[in-house]
Amino acid sequence: MQNLNAENYKLYYTEKFNVYKKFGYDLEEERKFIIDQAMPFEPEILEVGTGKGYFTLVLAKQGYKFISVDLSNDEQKYAKLALSSHNLLHQVNFKIQNAEDLKFADHSFATIFCVNVAHHLNNPFKVMDQLSRVVCNTGKIILSDFSKQGLLVVDKIHALEGNTHKVSSIVLDDLANYLKNKNFKIKKFNTKFQDTIIAQT
Repeated sequence: MQNLNAENYKLYYTEKFNVYKKFGYDLEEERKFIIDQAMPFEPEILEVGTGKGYFTLVLAKQGYKFISVDLSNDEQKYAKLALSSHNLLHQVNFKIQNAEDLKFADHSFATIFCVNVAHHLNNPFKVMDQLSRVVCNTGKIILSDFSKQGLLVVDKIHALEGNTHKVSSIVLDDLANYLKNKNFKIKKFNTKFQDTIIAQT
């Protein structure tokens, strides 16, 4: 992890956003679009897959207080710095958990966001089982992941950084069909860079 703190993280964050913008991908606007499509939703929110906190920060900026889980403590350190740099750390309860085995009671959350996580999952259907277990009976599961165009941008950015970007063979439509078979009603929304599904019983 780079030697970052709350003061210089804003610069790091801005630089990262600008790299994406060079390819036409506005990280914040894409995440706002996801939130807008999920409206209306109840405030008992779980974010699955904190990552570096890009979606976490946008959700917190809109005033929501919620729980965010991730398998990686290092990734959550970035997210905490992002929130600290905007004085929003108090709005998020961070937990280290495996999405394949969430430590929450059944029907604990009215709203579950899982953004740009699906393509990383080794066992995506196990994760869907967990999300459908912890969402309440009238709740929503919002899944969003990179479109084909979005993945091309991410691949290019990883290449610029000297990294590769591994992607699961399971796509968002596979997860939508899986949830549909669990009696969820599915709505789909798309932008150039993001595919989003909203599953609701």
